[in-house]
Amino acid sequence: MSEFLKLAYELIAKVIYNIAEWIASIFMGFVKVFITGWVEYAAIFMTYFIPFSLPLKILSILLAVVLIAIPILVGVIVVRKIIIHVKLRATKDENTTLYKEIGRLNRQVISLVDEKNKILALKVNSMGGVGRIPYVGASALTEDTIPSLQNVTGQAPAAQGTAASEMVNVEGVEVPANTPVEKVLAVTTPNKSDKITASRFPKLTQVDEKYSGFVEPVYNDTITLQEFAENYRLFAASEMHLYYTPEIVRRFVAGMAASKLLILEGISGTGKTSLPYSFSRYLDNPATMVSVQPSYRDRTELLGYFNEFSKRFNETEFLRAMYEANYRKDPSFIVLDEMNLARIEYYFAEMLSVLEMPSHDEWVIDLVPTQWDMDPKQLHGGKILVSDSLWFVGTANNDDSTFTITDKVYDRAIPIELNERAEAFTCEPQPKCYVTSQHLEEMFEQAKIDHPISQETLEKMDKLDKYLQTRFKLAFGNRIIKQMYDFIPVYVACGGTELDGMDYIIARKVLKKFESMNVSFVRDEIKGLIVYIEKVFGRSNMADSKAYLQRIQNLY
Repeated sequence: MSEFLKLAYELIAKVIYNIAEWIASIFMGFVKVFITGWVEYAAIFMTYFIPFSLPLKILSILLAVVLIAIPILVGVIVVRKIIIHVKLRATKDENTTLYKEIGRLNRQVISLVDEKNKILALKVNSMGGVGRIPYVGASALTEDTIPSLQNVTGQAPAAQGTAASEMVNVEGVEVPANTPVEKVLAVTTPNKSDKITASRFPKLTQVDEKYSGFVEPVYNDTITLQEFAENYRLFAASEMHLYYTPEIVRRFVAGMAASKLLILEGISGTGKTSLPYSFSRYLDNPATMVSVQPSYRDRTELLGYFNEFSKRFNETEFLRAMYEANYRKDPSFIVLDEMNLARIEYYFAEMLSVLEMPSHDEWVIDLVPTQWDMDPKQLHGGKILVSDSLWFVGTANNDDSTFTITDKVYDRAIPIELNERAEAFTCEPQPKCYVTSQHLEEMFEQAKIDHPISQETLEKMDKLDKYLQTRFKLAFGNRIIKQMYDFIPVYVACGGTELDGMDYIIARKVLKKFESMNVSFVRDEIKGLIVYIEKVFGRSNMADSKAYLQRIQNLY
């Protein structure tokens, strides 16, 4: 044990000695460079300076000045930094106290402004024999005393012996003249419903008024999905001169069955924005258009926020449309135009999470922490319900001005590509369609019964899934499987085929992940994947998936 202690002692001593020697060498080097070294510098300088000609002597002097100025400048900067640091530390406690005082004064201002508003809410003409109440906004912000009925109205204070007997009539109620204003309000307005106050949600309150006498149209509960899709195509052509292929319409309707979020992609001018707009016109419930801005960073850009100073909620059109959907039985649409100008997973994150909740009772968003008496009817406990009759449709361009849509968003949405314009055609005028979202959902469910995915197609899908897992480490996630079971039957009910529906989902939901994989690896393996798809599904099938793979291969 003693030998070990000797070892430890010698090692530790040697380390400490080396550290001390290192520090001493640094100190001695500093002394030699900046203090004792001046003698050597001067000797070298004079050795060369004396025999120099006049121009060389001038250059030598300039060099000496520069060499002297550099350490002096460094020293000044270091000393200045030290002084500033010391001053900041000295005033840290004073700054903390100042910030606390500013916060206290801000809270006092808000409290006094609220008290001023209560005073102004008193009915002036109801105070018998007193006269008008002067404006007290300025005094409420400068005086420390709580306003009372006596000092607000300008009455002289009552004598000490008669103070209790001096009474004033306020709205038919006799109260002592020196009663504080808060107690006057409590006496004259015993019921909260009698208070004169405005709603903090003016836009939503207007929606309540709009639907107070709303008469619902006669809804068509006999229409089929195929008629629903085809009639829309005819309506868009005859009434709005917008032309879409049956395939695009089928994908849009089937996408509504699979997700509450649809993303329309493609080149400019193919009708991405006009598709949901004309579809909402077809249902006689015009969509709300929201132009996404590059500055969108969080949920307040869409939902608004509560202003603590004005006691009003800054409402947006997005919030109004989402609230109005709770009054409608027919499908409602909110269109997020150019949705990838900002990062979708930032400003739309809460909505993505809410729509993933399995129970519709959980589709609620907190707007304000508490309920007020004058809040809109469809707000419960400061929360707004996301109606199951509401769909969100985003349009997206892929260029240098936009952000890439992440897998988190794609997995929850149904992407629909519009890369070419449909040929114009003529048809008879087609009327609007009045259908409830409940009947639409019932048609979606009926399609699953009438057109279930065949066992043969499921086996082929399973083979492709195993191939993708083995070669590319890709798999059909649970969310994609569910969307496939929702999408394909509705797609078939709208006039499509089972394989075409599966082809589209695989291309847009599974194979799209190749874009984020290694470039050379994808290029070398895609040809084998195309061959395997043709072997499993047939050479004439899965055209969309094969075309997509070939496009990715050519791109890389």
